[in-house]
Amino acid sequence: MEQVLREIFDGVLAGDNQNVPIKVQAALEAGISPERILNEGMISAMAQVGKLFEEGEYFVPEMLISARSMQAGLAVLKPHLKEANIKPMGKVVAGTVKGDLHDIGKNLVCMMMEGAGFEIIDLGTDVSPDKFASIVREKNADLVALSALLTTTMPNMKNTIEALKSAGVRDRVKVMIGGAPVTEDYARQIGADGYAPDASRAVSLAKSLVGA
Repeated sequence: MEQVLREIFDGVLAGDNQNVPIKVQAALEAGISPERILNEGMISAMAQVGKLFEEGEYFVPEMLISARSMQAGLAVLKPHLKEANIKPMGKVVAGTVKGDLHDIGKNLVCMMMEGAGFEIIDLGTDVSPDKFASIVREKNADLVALSALLTTTMPNMKNTIEALKSAGVRDRVKVMIGGAPVTEDYARQIGADGYAPDASRAVSLAKSLVGA
């Protein structure tokens, strides 16, 4: 790996959001392709962050710090990816379901998935089933990521899946769910395509759902 790509990788791993954008700019000026910067500098670093989390070396704060540094670098890189016509791994509509205002877990999942090469459309919190359905149709999304942190709002995950069916888009989109009270059993019960207990495994699940 070229030195500047290694510096981007190390910077993302360390959560150095001051230097990562500078190094991304340096890599572009050195003539390194946006795709290589994305794949070797950022996506591989975020994969390593996920691995360290699963091994118990990193915790949620470290993941957040790394994800923020990756986003800082991505802000510099995005226009060049568009110019080079680099396609994302998939398009994800994400949000916390209606009645629920928790967003830390959802934000981390969005950042980790963006770091893995997905395009993220983050609808925020308290998102109605109909809003999810209309954005999925409008944006032609591949995946829907639903979050709930309260047992009282979990039924809105099922309501969202029903809204996707009513809108005629359920068969063309995969639905993944997560959040503290959510379980694998609940995912099966409501007809979701998958459940992830944390942001790292959400990335692995998303990749498997889009066949990556």
